[in-house]
Amino acid sequence: MLSRLYGVLLPFFVSFLLAWLLDPLVNFIQHKCRVKFRGLSVAITLILFVGLLSLAVYLIIPAMGREVKSAAVAVEQYFVHFDADKYFTAEQQEKIHSTLDGLNLESVLSYPEVRDGIKSFLPKLGSWITGGLSWLSELLVIFIGLMYLIFLMLAFPSIRANWRKYVPQKYYTQITTLVHEMSVNMNAYFRGQGLVALCVGILFAIGFSIIGMPMGFVMGLIVGVLNLVPYMQALGIPPCILLCLVQSAQTGQPVWLTLLLMAIVFIVVQTFQDMYLTPKIMGKVTGLGPAAILLSLSFWGALMGVIGMIIALPLTTLGISCYKHYVLHEPFKN
Repeated sequence: MLSRLYGVLLPFFVSFLLAWLLDPLVNFIQHKCRVKFRGLSVAITLILFVGLLSLAVYLIIPAMGREVKSAAVAVEQYFVHFDADKYFTAEQQEKIHSTLDGLNLESVLSYPEVRDGIKSFLPKLGSWITGGLSWLSELLVIFIGLMYLIFLMLAFPSIRANWRKYVPQKYYTQITTLVHEMSVNMNAYFRGQGLVALCVGILFAIGFSIIGMPMGFVMGLIVGVLNLVPYMQALGIPPCILLCLVQSAQTGQPVWLTLLLMAIVFIVVQTFQDMYLTPKIMGKVTGLGPAAILLSLSFWGALMGVIGMIIALPLTTLGISCYKHYVLHEPFKN
């Protein structure tokens, strides 16, 4: 049932998580800034949230556009001035020229395998074009998620005050304790991991800028965002490799040198993160080793997708707390 309803439940879950994260800001605006109406506080919070995102996009997109244009020019110049003698011997060049000169497109298309491949590709191409129209449904999902977010932010004080009324009296103490434990774990985790990701993003941005990587500052911030999920910054390595190739084409540096400099940045930042940032900021929030973290990410990611990977560590620490409490009879942490 959860698998069938995943597409329906996902917008609600994401909206609930955002509403929970933004609720302290709404309360601050409502109570500390003396805004009389909850709805006005929610509106101000959403305007601030969307405004910060828009400002980030406004600052990043032009820089990315300039970098992409310069990279395209560099690649074009690289191929215009490409010197085959640096990469191929005279005998290899002769073989390449003879192969290309003798290539007959008509004879290639006459092979049954090629014809079958083209026939099977064309229907897929049509389905891809048709699938592009699904952006309308994606917009609808975003709109529904925004409505969820607004309603949940408005109703959060009521939810926080009244959810205990629906807990059976027999299990009241256990359930309220578990909810409190989960709230503490998730608050500590998201605050700590967000600060770690910010520091790592800044360090990567500085490192990539120092070595002269195209789009280095932007790419560093992207790697920092990926770091919101532990070890997910590894997904930034392939685009960094491509940017190193572009850098080599722009500057004429050997490819191995640009890749070596990129690897040094990754090693230095990752070492600093593992040796200082994570222990200092996260402390004993999770109490999990690297192997347990990877297992936790894989397990919850398989169950709940990307959302499961985001909340994997809080859920895992909650599970460990429950085991210690109910099996080992240790008290919950305050």
